[in-house]
Amino acid sequence: MMTTLFAAVSLTSLDWGIIFLFFAIAIGIGIGTSKKASRSESDFFLGGRNMPWWLLGLSMVATTFATDTPNLVTDIVRKDGVAGNWQWWAFLLTGMLTVFVYAKLWRRSGVSTDVEFYELRYSGKPAAFLRGFRAIYLGVVFNIMVMATVSLAAIKIGGIMLGLEPWECLLYSALVTIIFSSLGGLRGVLLTDFILFLMAMVGSIAAAYFALGHDAVGGMGGLLEKFETKGLSEKLRIFPSPDDPSVFVGLFIIPLAVQWWSVWYPGAEPGGGGYLAQRMLAAKNENHALGATLFFNICHYAIRPWPWIIVALCSLLVFPDLASIEKAFPDAQKVEEDSAYSAMLTFLPAGWLGLVLTSLIAAYMSTISTHLNWGSSYVVNDFYARFIKPEASSKELVWVGRLSTVLMMILAGCIALMMKDALTSFQIILQIGAGTGLLFILRWFWWRINAWSEITAMSVSFMVAVILAGNETLADHHKLVIGVVVTTVSWFTTTLLTLPESHATLRNFLEVANPSGKGWQKVHEAAEAEGSPITPKDSPVNLPRGILSMVFGCFAVYGLLFASGYVLYREYTSAITFGILSLIGFGVLYLNMRKK
Repeated sequence: MMTTLFAAVSLTSLDWGIIFLFFAIAIGIGIGTSKKASRSESDFFLGGRNMPWWLLGLSMVATTFATDTPNLVTDIVRKDGVAGNWQWWAFLLTGMLTVFVYAKLWRRSGVSTDVEFYELRYSGKPAAFLRGFRAIYLGVVFNIMVMATVSLAAIKIGGIMLGLEPWECLLYSALVTIIFSSLGGLRGVLLTDFILFLMAMVGSIAAAYFALGHDAVGGMGGLLEKFETKGLSEKLRIFPSPDDPSVFVGLFIIPLAVQWWSVWYPGAEPGGGGYLAQRMLAAKNENHALGATLFFNICHYAIRPWPWIIVALCSLLVFPDLASIEKAFPDAQKVEEDSAYSAMLTFLPAGWLGLVLTSLIAAYMSTISTHLNWGSSYVVNDFYARFIKPEASSKELVWVGRLSTVLMMILAGCIALMMKDALTSFQIILQIGAGTGLLFILRWFWWRINAWSEITAMSVSFMVAVILAGNETLADHHKLVIGVVVTTVSWFTTTLLTLPESHATLRNFLEVANPSGKGWQKVHEAAEAEGSPITPKDSPVNLPRGILSMVFGCFAVYGLLFASGYVLYREYTSAITFGILSLIGFGVLYLNMRKK
């Protein structure tokens, strides 16, 4: 059993040894890969476009295993119960659509970043504006916001576990990250991510094991019994009860019916994008891009959540409210409900404490290093080399990437010092991207969408988010729906009122990417009328088969996620039911993927 100890913990020599060994390995990888990374901007940002699926998939998983993720899950569980996780579980639908439809399209596009795509799909000054503006908007402004959120979690962990000041947490946690990510480029990030993922998984499982061993919990059986006697059973529900329509609609219906296809969110972009697109573009070929994203979605949604959820549930027994956390750690700053995860880690024994703390450092470094490399790729490829100095040498571009890496980390740290909690940041990011998702899905399959469609969507979604930010009378899911409706109507109307892209641009796009569907019929007909039919480089994507695979992929992963949960809850009938559903899903998926 674990004993109770409040206040910042003292690390033993063994704990410090584990931490410094990990730092040495990370820096060593950065130094070891720096020579290859320096050869060209393609090597620095895309690893030479020759990366295998398993390494890319592990990197995707490690990147989304951010330090703030267990904090976010803890925040959700403490406020809304396990069912509150549908706010991000719903993004599996987006993920599976990316796997079976968009992964191949991204890889065959041949672009270096997803914003370079704008000048492949669109043309003229509007396309150039989109590429340059989105490079700064996403790669710098939005990217720094995400890194600040992750850095906020580092501040909370360091403050509670080690008694560090916020600035100390940022200085120590960012220093090694900047060194290896600026030296080794994407190849260094990928190789380090491999180690980071293993460390993070071991750490999260250990955290759950020792949380269950706390005197106030008494194992999984004790947790279930105490939740029953304390009237907390509702917190255990995987599916929210329809008896409370506001909760049921906000936490379950809206995410599944609206959010997954309509909202842009880092790591779950409708149609793919961001650092996931960067991994797909770095793959050896289309099949490796598909395999990487499939592996990522299985791990992200089915393998990782339960250790975080278990710690969050245990925290409700050890620290039943915010006041109990503040009382236990009176010197800690920025204490909110998400601080309960860090608070639970203070009960770990020597050795395990160093390992788990290292896993959190690893999670932080993985996410930050990816965002730094991804963001600097926009700055270099889509802003500096495109608009500032097109004639710049490869060596100069690499150094511009390294300089932008350092500057973005400094800015992210400054913003982190002003932030409050993980869930608030999550909701802000969702609101800013509300209404843009459907456009990102359709732009591959409907010829009529143009650059002005995207400019409108980007502008309107941001303005609506700003206007609704100060409205405290509306629930978050109501704000989300308003943002989706207003933004979607705006960009769709703009699409119909403005001219389509030139025939030459659309023709070139079809020759390069060759998405299928009726949405391109007019372009094909126009080419045939000219006596010059379009001859794509690759066969068309089988859209019906892709959508079918998406559906059964969701059955497979959701079934595995819920079966695991019901095993933990000792509800074996439900576990077997969802286990069978998962097996059917994986079976159909396997057969469907073998078809040519």
